[in-house]
Amino acid sequence: MTATHDPQTRLRTLSGIQATSDSLHLGNYIGALQQFVEQQETHDAFFFIANMHAITVEQDPALLRERTLRTAAQFLAAGIDPEKSTIFVQSHVPEHTQLSWVLECTTGLGEAQRMTQFKDKSSKRENVSLGLLTYPALMAADILMYHPDVVPVGEDQRQHLELTRNLAERFNHRYGHTFTVPEAGIPKETAKIYDLQDPTAKMSKSAASPAGLINILDEPKALAKKFKSAVTDNDTVIAYDPEHKPGVSNLLTIYSSLSGRPIDAIVTEFDGKMYGHLKVALADLAVETLAPVRERTGELLDDPAELERLLSIGADAASAIAEQTIKDVYDRIGFLRR
Repeated sequence: MTATHDPQTRLRTLSGIQATSDSLHLGNYIGALQQFVEQQETHDAFFFIANMHAITVEQDPALLRERTLRTAAQFLAAGIDPEKSTIFVQSHVPEHTQLSWVLECTTGLGEAQRMTQFKDKSSKRENVSLGLLTYPALMAADILMYHPDVVPVGEDQRQHLELTRNLAERFNHRYGHTFTVPEAGIPKETAKIYDLQDPTAKMSKSAASPAGLINILDEPKALAKKFKSAVTDNDTVIAYDPEHKPGVSNLLTIYSSLSGRPIDAIVTEFDGKMYGHLKVALADLAVETLAPVRERTGELLDDPAELERLLSIGADAASAIAEQTIKDVYDRIGFLRR
C-alpha cells in the first residue's frame, strides 16, 4: 500500500506560511491567501503553518505559540475553509521530522550549501544554526509527505522546490517509486507587492520602516495613514510604469489585486486626478477588504478552543497520510517494522 492519491479526482496542492509575525502582510494576502482560497475550489488542498521552520532562528516560546494560532486564525478569516481544505500545524505531524532526517541523508552537503537562501542568510548572521542549512530538507519533507502534484512557489523558493524534485527522483531511483515528483505550480499572474516607503523593495515583515508595511490586521486608521503617506514621485500623472514610476505603479498594482480590475481600467478612472485621489480610494478599498478579515481573526482568537479543535481535525487528516508515507519510506530503506 502507498500513500499516493488518485490524480484523476483532483490535483493535490500544498503550501505553508511561517508563523514568525503577529500579522501576515498584504503581500502574503495577495500572493498567497487569495490564491489558497481559489485553489481549495479546484484542488485537493493542504495548507499548513510552518512553525518548525520558524525555529531556525531563536524564538520566544510563548510568542511562537501565540503567532502560530494567530496565523491559523488569519488563514481561516481570509476564507480558507476547513471543510474544503486540510489546514494543520507543522509540528502536529511529527512524521515531518522523521522524513526530513531520511532526506537529509539523501542530500549532499554541497547541495545544501549551494542554496541561495542559506548563503544569503548565513552571511548576515553571526550565529548560524544547523537548522538553517538543513531547512531545504525539512521543506522537501513537508512537500513529499503528502504527494502533491503541484506546489505553488515564488522565485525565492524555486531553488528549494528544484532540490525537492531532485531528492524525490533520487529516492525513487534508489529504492523504487515512493514519492510523487511535484511540479512547480504556476499561479495565475500574481502581482509582486512592494514596500510603500521603498517601492523598489519587496514588502516584507523585515521592512526598514513600519510605514512601508501593510499588515492585514492593521486598524483601519493605521491602514489609511500608511497608504496616504506612500512614496510616489514628483510627477502628477497617474500611469503604470514600474521602471520610472515604481511608487504609483505599486499602488495601482495593489488596487488591481484587491478590486479584481485591470490596471488599465484603474488608470483610466483616475485620468486627470492627483496622486492623493488614488491614495484615498486605495485606502478605502483596503479597509473595506481587510476589515472583515481582521474582525473574523479577532473572533477566532477569542475562542482558542474552537481554533485548536479545527487544527486538530486538520492534523488528524494530515497524519493519516503522513503515517502511511513514513511506513512506505521505512520499508524501502530497510528499517525494521515495529
